[in-house]
Amino acid sequence: MAKIAVEKPFDDVKKALEEKGHTVTMCESDEKLSGYDLGVVRALSDVNVDQYDFPVISIEGNSVDDVVADAEKRLAR
Repeated sequence: MAKIAVEKPFDDVKKALEEKGHTVTMCESDEKLSGYDLGVVRALSDVNVDQYDFPVISIEGNSVDDVVADAEKRLAR
């Protein structure tokens, strides 16, 4: 399964992704990260996009189920 970084404090998203079998690490919004298959952040901005070397999903305006479904779809590509 995938290695996913989830921005703190979204423990509910972390738990839902772990239930799908993914390895999930909580991170701070300003951390420089690499080596992940996907990231889940509070909101997308130019800073977020440049900060990570992997695709990111925004939680903003989405339910936990929406985020998990989007993650599964992106990881299936």
